Amino acid sequence: MVSVPRLVIAAPASNSGKTTVATGLMAAFAARGLAVSPHKVGPDYIDPGYHSLATGRPGRNLDAYMCGTDLVAPLFAHGSAGCDLAVVEGVMGLYDGASGQGELASTAQVAKLLKAPVVLVVDASSQSRSVAALVHGFASWDPQVRIGGVILNKVASDRHEALLRDALDESGLPVLGVIRRAPQVATPSRHLGLVPVAERQSDAVDAVRAMGERVRAGCDLDALMALARTAPALPDEPWAPAYAPATPAQGPRPVVAVAGGAAFTFAYAEHAELLTAAGAEVVTFDPLRDEKLPTGTAGLVIGGGFPEMYAPELSANEPLRRAVTELALSGAPVAAECAGLLYLARELDGKPMCGVLDAEARMSERLTLGYRQAVAVSDSPLAVAGTRMRGHEFHRTVLEPAAGNTPAWGMHQPERRVEGYVRRGVHASYLHTHWAASPEVARRFVEHCRALPAR
Repeated sequence: MVSVPRLVIAAPASNSGKTTVATGLMAAFAARGLAVSPHKVGPDYIDPGYHSLATGRPGRNLDAYMCGTDLVAPLFAHGSAGCDLAVVEGVMGLYDGASGQGELASTAQVAKLLKAPVVLVVDASSQSRSVAALVHGFASWDPQVRIGGVILNKVASDRHEALLRDALDESGLPVLGVIRRAPQVATPSRHLGLVPVAERQSDAVDAVRAMGERVRAGCDLDALMALARTAPALPDEPWAPAYAPATPAQGPRPVVAVAGGAAFTFAYAEHAELLTAAGAEVVTFDPLRDEKLPTGTAGLVIGGGFPEMYAPELSANEPLRRAVTELALSGAPVAAECAGLLYLARELDGKPMCGVLDAEARMSERLTLGYRQAVAVSDSPLAVAGTRMRGHEFHRTVLEPAAGNTPAWGMHQPERRVEGYVRRGVHASYLHTHWAASPEVARRFVEHCRALPAR
C-alpha cells in the first residue's frame, strides 16, 4: 500500500498559474523541512526542472498516454517513496487530455488514478462573482474528481479578494489561498514554453524562491496539508527498473554517455534508472563544454532540448562533434530524440553539426505538437521491427529529408508517414518516448553496448 499525502494542482485552462502555484507549494513545504515528491502530468520536460529545484528531488512525469493508465500509480509510488508529501502539477485545463480521446492523459484522469484531491487554481484577474459559477461547473462535471479547494491567483486588491470570497462562500469549496499579482515570480518563455532551469542558473533559483515566498504568504499551508492527508492509500506496488542482475561473465558495466547541459535538458529520470538497472554505467556529459566523450563510452543517448538556441556553440566544439561522429560510424548504439536528431544532422540553421545523418535542420514558424502512435520500421538498438510504441512530438524545427532510406518509425496518428533515421547503430527521430512503458528498450540498448569490442 502507498500512503503518501498528495495534492493535484489543476486549473480551468492553461496560463492560470499552475506552474507558479505548484512550484511555490513544493518550495514552501520543502522549506518546512518536508521531503516533497514533485510530479507533472503529461510529457512536459521543462516544468519538472523547476520542481526539482524547489524540492531537491527528480521531477517525474505521469503520462497516461505514453505509459498507460496502469503505470500511473506505480510510477507515482516509485517517485514518492519515503516522502512526506507529493505535489502533482496538472496539464492544460483540468479535463483536457489527448486530442479526440476523451479524458485520456488529462489531469482529471490522473487525479482519479491517484485518488488524490484536486486544488483548482483560478485566474481571477478578470472576474468577481462569476468565479463561483466557474468553480461549481468544474467541481460538478465529474463526480469522481474531488476538488478540495480553490487557490485564487492574480487577485488585484483587498476589495477584489472580498468579492471573490463572498461569491465562493456559496460554492461550498474553501478558499485555500489568495495570491496577488506578482510579476517578480514570472519566468521567461520562448517558442516551446518556459526557459529551462539549466539555462537560467541563479535566475531560476531566485524565481523558485520568489514562488515559494509568495505561496507561503498567500496560502494556508496547514489546510493544504490536511487536505493532502485525506488521500486514501493506493493498493499499487511501486514501479521498479529491475532486471536480472549482471553476472561476472558479462564483463564490466558498459559506459552509456548521456548528453546534458543547457542544450540538452529534456530527459525522463526513469531512463537513466533503466539503463543502470540493465547493467550500464551512466555518465552525463555536456556537448557545449566537453571536448571528448566520457572514457570508455560504448553507447550514446542524446535526448531533447534546445540545440537551436546553441547552434554556434555546438558547432564550435569540433573535437566533440568528431568524437560523436566516430562513435556513430563505428556501429556503437546511439539513441537520439528530437534535439539529438538535430545534433546528428549535417547542419542546423547553417551551422555544421555532427554529419552522421545526411540531412539539414532549420527553425520553422510551424509548431509540431501532439501524441503519436508509432511502429518501428526496422531493427535497431532500441527495438525490433514491428515494435509498437506511443510517443510525443514537440518542436519548431524541420529536418530535410524527414526520413532516411531506413526510417526509424512509421507513424499512425494523426497521419500516416515515416520519420527518422536508422543507420548502423544509430536510431534518430523527433519522437520522444517514455522507456518505463517499454523497459526492454533500455535492456536491448545495453545489450548492444556489451556486444561491441571495448573502445
